[in-house]
Amino acid sequence: MTYRIERDTMGEVQVPADKYWGAQTERSRNNFKIGPDASMPIEIIHAFAYLKKAAALTNAELGVLTADKAELI
Repeated sequence: MTYRIERDTMGEVQVPADKYWGAQTERSRNNFKIGPDASMPIEIIHAFAYLKKAAALTNAELGVLTADKAELI
């Protein structure tokens, strides 16, 4: 498995290269073993994605988020 180095205020941590999370999430995964990577139902993941999209579009419409960032989200 390949890793990348993520950095935050606590220092460096190795994160699997194929994962999207950062240093804090990786530390939480290592400190609190609560289950496998895919333990959350896919429907919940999709629901979170819809919520993030709605928030991004709303914040762009209100002018508190640039259109570029809203499009990325």
